[in-house]
Amino acid sequence: MTSIPTNVRNYFKLELLIAHACVRIRQLFKDRYAMFNNGSIWDDSSVCGNNYSVNVIAKNKNLSLTKVEKASIVNGDSNHWDLTTLTALLLNTDRPNTLDNIQIQQLDSEDTVLKKLRDIRNELIHSASKSIKDIEFNKFWSDLSAILVAFGDVKSELDKLKGDNVFNESSRPINEENVKEALRLNSLAIQAHKNAKYSDAIELFTKAIALLDILDQDRAVFYSNMSSSRLALYEQKSKISSKSATNNSADERYQALQDAKQARNLRSTWWKGYFRVGKVYAILDDHEEAIISFERGLALDPANMKIQKAIDESRHILGRQSRQEHLDPRTQPITIPEHLNEMQQKFGTDPQYVRQGHSFSEQFDSAMADVVRGHKYEHGDIGFEQDYEQAAKYFEKAANQGNAEGMYNLARLTDRGLGIKKDHDAARKLLEQAAAQSPQHPLLNSFPNLGVAESEHALGLRYTEGVGVQKNLPTAAYWYQRATDHGSAESANNLGLMYLNGTGVDRNLDKAEELLQLSSRRGDPNAMLTLAEHLLGKGNVEMAKIWYDRACEAGNIVAQTHRGMYERIFAGLKQSVDQAPPEYLKAVERMKNVLNSLKPKGSIYTQSSQSYPYLYKYNILKEYAHRGSIIAKILCNAIEHFAEVLIIVTQSESLTEEQENLLVHELSRCYRLEHIVAQFPSMKVHKKIVDIVDRTIHRCGLKPDKKSKLDEDARICYVILHMDSHELVSRFLEPCKENYPRSVFLFELSAVYGWLEKYENVLYEANAGLQIDPNYYELMYAKAVALRLSDTDMNEAIEAYRTFIVAAPKDHRKVPESYYSMAVCYLQQNPLQGLSKFVKETYEKGEQAEKIQLPCFLPYSSNNKILLKSVLDVKNLLNTEISSTIDSKAHLKDSHRIEIITLHRQWQSKVLEDLNSPIYIPITGSYIPQVRQPKVKSLIGLKPISIREMNPRINRVYEGYILSVTIIEEADSWSPSIHLVVEDGHLDCERIFIYNFPEDQGKYLTKKVYTLGSKMQIINPYLRIGLSDRKALIRIDDSSSIIMQDESERVINMCRCCGQANALHVCSRCNQARYCNKECETMDWNVYQHKLICRKR
Repeated sequence: MTSIPTNVRNYFKLELLIAHACVRIRQLFKDRYAMFNNGSIWDDSSVCGNNYSVNVIAKNKNLSLTKVEKASIVNGDSNHWDLTTLTALLLNTDRPNTLDNIQIQQLDSEDTVLKKLRDIRNELIHSASKSIKDIEFNKFWSDLSAILVAFGDVKSELDKLKGDNVFNESSRPINEENVKEALRLNSLAIQAHKNAKYSDAIELFTKAIALLDILDQDRAVFYSNMSSSRLALYEQKSKISSKSATNNSADERYQALQDAKQARNLRSTWWKGYFRVGKVYAILDDHEEAIISFERGLALDPANMKIQKAIDESRHILGRQSRQEHLDPRTQPITIPEHLNEMQQKFGTDPQYVRQGHSFSEQFDSAMADVVRGHKYEHGDIGFEQDYEQAAKYFEKAANQGNAEGMYNLARLTDRGLGIKKDHDAARKLLEQAAAQSPQHPLLNSFPNLGVAESEHALGLRYTEGVGVQKNLPTAAYWYQRATDHGSAESANNLGLMYLNGTGVDRNLDKAEELLQLSSRRGDPNAMLTLAEHLLGKGNVEMAKIWYDRACEAGNIVAQTHRGMYERIFAGLKQSVDQAPPEYLKAVERMKNVLNSLKPKGSIYTQSSQSYPYLYKYNILKEYAHRGSIIAKILCNAIEHFAEVLIIVTQSESLTEEQENLLVHELSRCYRLEHIVAQFPSMKVHKKIVDIVDRTIHRCGLKPDKKSKLDEDARICYVILHMDSHELVSRFLEPCKENYPRSVFLFELSAVYGWLEKYENVLYEANAGLQIDPNYYELMYAKAVALRLSDTDMNEAIEAYRTFIVAAPKDHRKVPESYYSMAVCYLQQNPLQGLSKFVKETYEKGEQAEKIQLPCFLPYSSNNKILLKSVLDVKNLLNTEISSTIDSKAHLKDSHRIEIITLHRQWQSKVLEDLNSPIYIPITGSYIPQVRQPKVKSLIGLKPISIREMNPRINRVYEGYILSVTIIEEADSWSPSIHLVVEDGHLDCERIFIYNFPEDQGKYLTKKVYTLGSKMQIINPYLRIGLSDRKALIRIDDSSSIIMQDESERVINMCRCCGQANALHVCSRCNQARYCNKECETMDWNVYQHKLICRKR
């Protein structure tokens, strides 16, 4: 027991106390059963269980029970019910109408205490580390003891359970003969299990367990082994008959679970008991419970790879379940012919044309040919019987040739064990190899390299769920962003959800909406539903309804199932909006803007979006340091150490042990000074440094004297490199502080508890660190924040902020925030006093402190400042006009806009190169459109339509509608069509392809008619999904459907970036592009890749 860390022991003591609570709560259930049923006794029989299940459970809509819980209730033995089941029954069972007021008050009082007990239990369950610090343990113990005393326990008796002796084997007499017989029976049972005689094994284990006066630890082993035999028996029977649901206690899986729990209860610090419980839950498809149990086992034996693999598998399956893959029509298995027919129906793709492409790959790209064969064997095709083993074989052949799609598909099969041994670690390595490939196809540069974006998305899922890697949401966001940039609809959806909820990234509703729009346009049905719900929350009922309908059309089962409910919501909200006074709607919109601007806490460690940003600012910081800025001097020193790290890590692929030690030392010095400067240029560099730190810690652990300066440095690096894995870091820090109790920086790093909302822990660590160094102002700030967020005495928090402000350098980046926080503290404590002199003065001091901040921290960002400003401006809030819903600049960062303009310019650049080629042969053919754009018969009765109202995932002619747009990207070629990019009144943009014009007019049309800034109207617009790139475009086959607006309507001298008229600045290189200002020119060059078309003509 002494080998188990104190914090882990604390966790399991609390678990034992909760198990003790179950005894009291079971009796409470029986008492209430008697009260509700005219004195009837619950006798733990199956008769009671069956009757209760039929008459109470089946009729109660508030009860949400798992299959296992329902089976245990049918069994009737309340001794098998855990606290989750008991509290669910007690808190959700309907009360009879015959109760008097005293009984109702008693039940209400009991329910209040039960809810507290349930909440404590849930908090402990969801602690992934299964590690509880002493200060936290004492609070939990105090709260649980008070609850148990309220239910009749004696506090002095409960305190006896607090010591380590609760884990000791009982001291009752042992019958040596029975012990020998039990061990003999166990050996026979194990042999029977090996011989696949599982019923015989269970009978022998049962006899061993029945013997009296044997050790609890031996009995635990017998129960554990019997649980394994029961599962094996279930699998054996399942091969003969179909697998059944767990709906009765005779089910082998249910009995295996009871056996596993008995093993766990008899030996509460034995990892295998928890492992067995987890395995049964996994077989029962309850992977959430399985993970909780596996995590407990791993806390007791952290190096156990058997448990880790089981956790990875359950997390992998739970992830797929939480994403509801079984409801996603895109993941349903279909044959190759079925897939080709579906593509023909959706996009007009000729199956024969696709098969010709397959034949083409046989001759010119052997790796691609292997991928095609792999798909045919995986899904089944004409002449190819489905065979996962053959599919894996061909994907592996392609992967060995460096084919990204082969790597991705092999990883996918390896993750699921289809045709190849299941191995999540091997799958991850394949995904990393695929993600490292070029996103462009190696032979066809204009096409994506299939498998790259898919692998990047899969890596994002891994870091989201913690499958084979430490769960790390910022790293997941990094991979999602890469996949999004390379065309993944699923990653855009996941990243949008992260921005929507502020998980792993700073909450940003505008960014979330942009990503959800992008994902929806790319065809993700889940994004369509989420976008609809988001727009509904914003009050945009019209667009919410449009995207909800599109989600249903795209096959979103959840949207289809709840369509009636949503239709009623849409109708009700529309009626409310129509009837609401305009002033009320304006006030609501303004308050939404204020609330949405308040961003919650984001990530401590984030991947850099630009290379070495602080290195570029070094000279500026150096100048401020010379002027006397302490913070600038600290930043410069940190940058110098980080520069050494980059020099070391990039000088060669493999480093010597001495070089690795030096790197760890320099990185640690950088982190101690200021960790924010250490922004790695790529994930590859970051991973390399993580591996170096891991190796260094391992080397230090092999030395006789494990404590050393190098070990301390490596541990500091490890903590910051993994700072976003909050549970992991909090667990890792404890032995670090025990080994290096005078390292005050380790106490500063303990602020990670704040991310877990354990503010008392932050306060405890800050005070402990300040005892070592009373002048350590970073800990003063951590203490102040902990006091404010823990909702204790706000005066104490205010005083703590004052202490920090006095001790810290005046240009410290947290000084302005401290002033704003002080003002908020006062508002929280004195809400009725409102705008006091103290609040105003403190707010103004914050603004003054901003003026002496270093340039790298400006413009200053503070949620508290935004809140205070909204309160200070409350009188003006309702009288200020709302700005237009369209921000003339914000749309320039829209991902879809960037994508289609960049694609257009890449195409235009290729066209210009081809036109100058002596062997240029113009393309004259095109795909036959799936539907025909009807001839324009009349302009009367046409209804206006915008780009956002046209479904970007369905081929459709919007007959009877007219689309008004402005040309923002022009064409240099007209064969076989004229390619333009247009923008509508909402600043949404889309591609337009114009066909069927007289060939001799092509040059005139591109140079004189369809020019930059020209406005046009399109009658009966045809939205078409491109056959090659699967992206939306507006196709025009009848030139008479275009009405060009008068030249007086044209945007003269349009800015090539923002579209504003009368742009005066001209690109000095091409003398063609005009810009409003330098900012627009820079954005057009860097974001929209103006360099592709920047040439004199």
